Amino acid sequence: MVVALTSGRPAAADDERELTEVAMGAANCQSELLNLVELDAVAYDGVIRARRLPRATDLERETRAVQVAAAIREATRAPLQTARLAEQVLSLAERLAPIGSRNAISEAGVGALLAVAALRGAVLNVQINLPYLDADDALRTIAIDELERLLGGLDERERAIREQVEGQLG
Repeated sequence: MVVALTSGRPAAADDERELTEVAMGAANCQSELLNLVELDAVAYDGVIRARRLPRATDLERETRAVQVAAAIREATRAPLQTARLAEQVLSLAERLAPIGSRNAISEAGVGALLAVAALRGAVLNVQINLPYLDADDALRTIAIDELERLLGGLDERERAIREQVEGQLG
């Protein structure tokens, strides 16, 4: 909405390229995030199904363990990618806040708040799965490192964009 209300105005002439890039980036993130909602739901269902597998015999326990491990990996990947995309949405809001129309700048702030909430929520969904990944699983190491990167400086970024937006509200 901020892009639509800003783009094409004489005051935004110098920012048209940036506005177009932000609009395209937001549309791509939206599409990917909607797909990830589905993937995450399927992954969660996979974990539930795997945990309900029989375990009366050694073979059943082995089969169940393999299935649970595979399902947990999938249930970790989807929210990890969601966290990455939420961070991209936050970056788009950061780019938009200084150039967006004052008439809709609050929406850039709302977008940033929602991106931060989505990122933090996705991080929690990754963290809940980490104890179930083998210690030598590469995904575990990647996820831990990625979460650290994504959370690093997040509070400061959230504060800065809030101040940017509030400063334009008057």
